[in-house]
This record gives sequence, structure tokens and C-alpha cells, in this order.
Amino acid sequence: MNAILSVAQDWGIGKDNQLLFYLKKDMKRFRTLTSGGTVIMGRRTLETLPGGNPLPNRRNIVITHDKEFTREGAEIVHSVEAALSLVDVSSDDVWVMGGGSIYAAMLSRCKMVYLTRVEAVIPGTDTFFPNLDKLAAWKVVSQSELIEEDGLAYRYVEYLNLNL
Repeated sequence: MNAILSVAQDWGIGKDNQLLFYLKKDMKRFRTLTSGGTVIMGRRTLETLPGGNPLPNRRNIVITHDKEFTREGAEIVHSVEAALSLVDVSSDDVWVMGGGSIYAAMLSRCKMVYLTRVEAVIPGTDTFFPNLDKLAAWKVVSQSELIEEDGLAYRYVEYLNLNL
């Protein structure tokens, strides 16, 4: 199981339940990596997707505390443990895609983190990802050259969980 996300320089990932960055090349990479696999997300993350609908060409597992919540095309569960019981956590085709509380609950179980590291800070950011550079369990195993798009510079960084 892997996590996939974009972060700002201060490890910010969201503001007002929205992503901080919408980069076309990054979105294409996300589609390429996750297509055909399983994505795990919280309900608020689902609601930020186009039309609030599950992602096509993927198995969508949505974690919510709302026992009444349903969404066609998604498997709804009410705990992280319930989501994990539906997948093979050793698979490279299972992707944790947010939001903040879902990442926090599942990070230690992820083998890899596929990060898009944007060289910017967004004022008012209210959701953050742990700084993997300061956690001994995580090691950078791959890093792309700097990419520029829409006035922003970013790179893809892959982290390996040394505890798994």
C-alpha cells in the first residue's frame, strides 16, 4: 500500500477542504499510477473530486463516520480498520489519497509515499502532512528533476518506509 499526494514547502496539503495545487502533469501522473488499482479516501476527499463522484477505472473505498452516507461506485466503510480489511496492504496497487486524517491513520502502514513537492507556501493552509524528512522511518529513494508548470516549480519525490 502506498500514499500519494502533493505538498507545499511547509508540508501543507489542504485549505478549506480543497487541494492546494492543481497541476496538469501531476494529475496525469496520479491517473497513471492509480488507474486499475484501489484508492482509499475520506468522504470529504471524495466530495472534492469532479461531481463528488468516485474515480473511474479504480476501486474506490471511502471512509466516513456518517452511517447514512452512500455513493454509487464506491465501497463505504466506517473505519480505517474496515478499509484495510478490504485490501491486500502488501499490494503496490492500493493507494491512500487523503485527506489529512486518513493519511495520519494509515501512513505507518504505507510502504511508499509518492510525493509531489511544490516549491511554494500557501497562506491559510489548514491541513498538513508529516515532514518525512524529519522521520527516521522514511528515506528518499527517488527524486525527479525540477518541473515548472503554471508558474510553480515542483519535483516528484518517492519515500520508502524503512519499517516495512
